[in-house]
Amino acid sequence: MSTQIHDQIHDRRELTAALLRALERRHEVLDAVVDSEDHDAALRTVAKLLDTSEAYANAVLNLQFRRLTRAERRKTQAELDDLDATLQWTAVDRPASTGRQFRLRPFTDSSEDAELFHKRCAEQTDDAGSPWNEDRIENERKAGIGRVGEESAAWFVAEDTSDSSCVGLVFGELSGREVDVAIWIAPESRKKGYGTAAVKHSRRELAAEFPGTVLVVRAPA
Repeated sequence: MSTQIHDQIHDRRELTAALLRALERRHEVLDAVVDSEDHDAALRTVAKLLDTSEAYANAVLNLQFRRLTRAERRKTQAELDDLDATLQWTAVDRPASTGRQFRLRPFTDSSEDAELFHKRCAEQTDDAGSPWNEDRIENERKAGIGRVGEESAAWFVAEDTSDSSCVGLVFGELSGREVDVAIWIAPESRKKGYGTAAVKHSRRELAAEFPGTVLVVRAPA
């Protein structure tokens, strides 16, 4: 299964799970909505109640009453079971994949970001298979910052907001009407779902940076 297809199924699975939790806790959800001042307040309250994102909470608020029947609840549970059987892993296995405690901030010329970039480049090799030397790494970093300044690239640092740790980098490079997206997650932070979260957040960030373009995730950075 490709990463893109897996992410699409994963998103559908998380939405279905949120809907099922809402159906199971329908009395609490209804009380929360009735007690809310307006739609935005209801959105925040339901998201917190169901431990989900506001996007999925909005889907809960848009549920039709017919979904409350026993037959419809069984159908939703069956869909969730099918999605779980298809996925190689779920948010339970990789909790960071939900993206709720994750953010992308712009890459800077700071020593902290330079160190993270050097860490990423330690995994890069040239055409002969040799690791990049320090001069190559520094030249690549400065060239990237230059492209960001020229608005032909957008680089981001991936952070876990629960502890403000830097877990990876996202590189967006403009090429015609496409943006090539490369994502690198630090070795100690892999297989926790940060890559999936980075893909989700990069779509929004890069669409804002380069409106009207097509985002293409080529390969890991």
